[in-house]
Amino acid sequence: MNLDELKFDEKGLIPAIVVDEVSKKVLTLAYMNRESLEITLKEKRTCFFSRSRGKLWRKGESSGNVQDVVSITADCDKDALTVVVRPHGPACHTGEESCFFNSVWENEEKQEFSLQGLMQMLVGRKVEKKEGSYTTYLFEKGLDKILKKVGEECTEVIIAAKAQDKAETIYEIADLTYHVMVLMIEAGISLEDIHNELSSRHVIDKKVKQEKMV
Repeated sequence: MNLDELKFDEKGLIPAIVVDEVSKKVLTLAYMNRESLEITLKEKRTCFFSRSRGKLWRKGESSGNVQDVVSITADCDKDALTVVVRPHGPACHTGEESCFFNSVWENEEKQEFSLQGLMQMLVGRKVEKKEGSYTTYLFEKGLDKILKKVGEECTEVIIAAKAQDKAETIYEIADLTYHVMVLMIEAGISLEDIHNELSSRHVIDKKVKQEKMV
């Protein structure tokens, strides 16, 4: 859409909600003016307008925690933006991943599950060594034990799938996913690493299809 269609406020600003492409977590709420938005589009990295300092600032210009822009979407009234990014480091100046970390209230019955949340929990089990935790047990036993479990779960998936038992196959894939995530942590591999690898293959696949069509 044309930038002229956007509705900047009386100070020439528009709010920008920055979201992590992988985790979908809201990282920060910042503001852009026309110039900072144009810089963002040109450089493909977030640039905002600081209301407190009254000037432009490129995210990461001092910290190095830049944000590569994936997409920018305007809301229905065209007076607010959602900026999806691939962050390189924490979004918050405190060192937190997101600026939104002060919990006000949570409905424990309605907490949303995410692979990122599960990953963080598994990392906690490796660091804190919770007594009685199966995950901690795996980390204490080490790589060979983790690899053995991954192999066993692969076999269980094959058996369930061969039997065409959908419910059992789902159950075993969930088990396999869990153990693979434990392996990822042990090997120092993040969800973002896997996401980026799959993303690069997607791009290549699109190019291959284009070449075939030509």
